[in-house]
Amino acid sequence: MEIKEVEFIGSFERESQCPKDMVPEYAFIGRSNVGKSSLINMLCNRKGLAKVSNTPGKTQTINYFRVDDAWHLVDLPGYGYAKISKKMRHKWESMIERYLITRPQLQVIFVLLDSRHELQSIDLEFVNWLGDRRVPFVLVYTKIDKLKRLQVEDNIKRIQNGLLKYWNTLPDQFITSSEKKEGRQEILDFIGDLNNNF
Repeated sequence: MEIKEVEFIGSFERESQCPKDMVPEYAFIGRSNVGKSSLINMLCNRKGLAKVSNTPGKTQTINYFRVDDAWHLVDLPGYGYAKISKKMRHKWESMIERYLITRPQLQVIFVLLDSRHELQSIDLEFVNWLGDRRVPFVLVYTKIDKLKRLQVEDNIKRIQNGLLKYWNTLPDQFITSSEKKEGRQEILDFIGDLNNNF
């Protein structure tokens, strides 16, 4: 699959405000600073589509993009570190949870993990939370260009082994570099296959 057109639909503070069209949706989420905006821009081949920032916690709403007038790409706020109040963090968490659990159009969550680091407890908690609620997800390893290939492979193996302490099998996984556009076609083809079965 190749993306031809992307249109920003809007930013929403709760699931009930999100578009009602019954088209497939694919949500992207990860720890703050995991490279989510860069990945979305790379997938869509648009530089400034999702706002890239050095400040963690920049995405604060559910952001919708309509792709080829056929499906929605959804940019969710990052979890984990962000310089925000406890009240605001609780609001975010409630917003994200409600979206993930109640959204009928949602096909799968792309959970981003930084390939440079070991499995973080907050990532493990989030993945297990999705599993407990039977929310379909896949894993996306980001920033593989920042380390040597063997280091990346070693880190990913450790992350997988950490997850396999809690999971019998792991979902589909994608290895990506926004800088080098690695993993782009694999993710788009995966979305294309799901669209065909929607």
